[in-house]
Amino acid sequence: MQTRKDCWNFEYSAHSICICTNFAYIIPLKSAHFLPHTTSEIHTLSKLPKIPSKICAVKEMISKMGCQLKVALLFWSLIAAIITTQRAASASIRIDFYDQTCPRAEKIIFTEMQKILQRPEFKNAPAQLLRLFFHDCFIGGCDASVLLNTGNLQDEKQAGPNLSLKGFEIINMIKEALERECPVIVSCSDILVIATRDAMILSGGPFYPVYTGRRDSKVSFLQKASLEIPSPMDHIDKILMLFAQRGFTARETVALLGGHSIGFISCAFIQPRINNDTNPDPYIGDDFKEEIRQRCEKRNSNFSMMDPQQLSSASSSSPFTSHFGTHYYESLTRRRGLLFSDMELMANEQTAAVVEEYVSDDGSTFQRDFITALVKMSNLVTLTGSQGEVRLNCSVPLNT
Repeated sequence: MQTRKDCWNFEYSAHSICICTNFAYIIPLKSAHFLPHTTSEIHTLSKLPKIPSKICAVKEMISKMGCQLKVALLFWSLIAAIITTQRAASASIRIDFYDQTCPRAEKIIFTEMQKILQRPEFKNAPAQLLRLFFHDCFIGGCDASVLLNTGNLQDEKQAGPNLSLKGFEIINMIKEALERECPVIVSCSDILVIATRDAMILSGGPFYPVYTGRRDSKVSFLQKASLEIPSPMDHIDKILMLFAQRGFTARETVALLGGHSIGFISCAFIQPRINNDTNPDPYIGDDFKEEIRQRCEKRNSNFSMMDPQQLSSASSSSPFTSHFGTHYYESLTRRRGLLFSDMELMANEQTAAVVEEYVSDDGSTFQRDFITALVKMSNLVTLTGSQGEVRLNCSVPLNT
């Protein structure tokens, strides 16, 4: 154990554990090399998963025994969390799967994401990749089936909920860089999962560990994607059912929907809410409806995506900022959620309580729940070992 100021550093089971007075961080040791390089250690730590150090409930005990007891208790709780996470993951996927076959794989992915995010045309890449990752893993597990473009009109890309997906070229660019380093080794499904995590880090989101060793699907699932990906117009009961079928609790569902806190949104997804006079949306007020209508009408018809920041009010807690955080949930509490399905979180007592909890602190509760649910989503794996394949081109099966 090394002690420095108000922080203690431990190493356990291939993880570095940094415990400070108020927060703790879990850092996979072999993943540290691709974390953002900063001059401030605090800035780097701010991008890692923060776990509130609320272990000792009795203040008198803390004052008498000091912070050492708190650190010791948190240390063992973090060890338990690591063990639980490792056991929960499939036995065929693991941290640093490519350690021997392509040791620089994750560093290459992170470096490529840095380059990509510096280009103006990819300013929305974190949100695009997060959505692409979700739509892939939600149907048949994380198998890169959503990336397939076989031209037979049976691809997942053709499903209604997937028609607006973007970011495919980003995965292809990263794949090309990896192929130059180690041909036909790193799967497209692993690239999508890792690139999404790295894009989140680079946009101010939290770090979370990623298991690797997934294989790519040889087929796509158009019908399943058409029926089972949640719609912006879904009611809360259907949303919870679809997530529950994949093993997610109501709390985890609310956390995952927090991914809507970054990126842009198309007017096409919002206009059904403001143009339905026969069955008016019960959540949207006249003022907000008019504000949305005016913003959408100002855009050229060929420019379908509107900037959420430009739709915001003057409030510093605007729900439309592109920064990752709890502003998405704050917008729901003020009845200013952009999507009907988002506002439906307030129609259920259990999910509404989670929303209120997320806006009640500094955002650490949401970040903790979000990364836990995201790791769980990334571990929805069906193809490993000799199953499936590792594509040379992420859009095309090997046997084509």
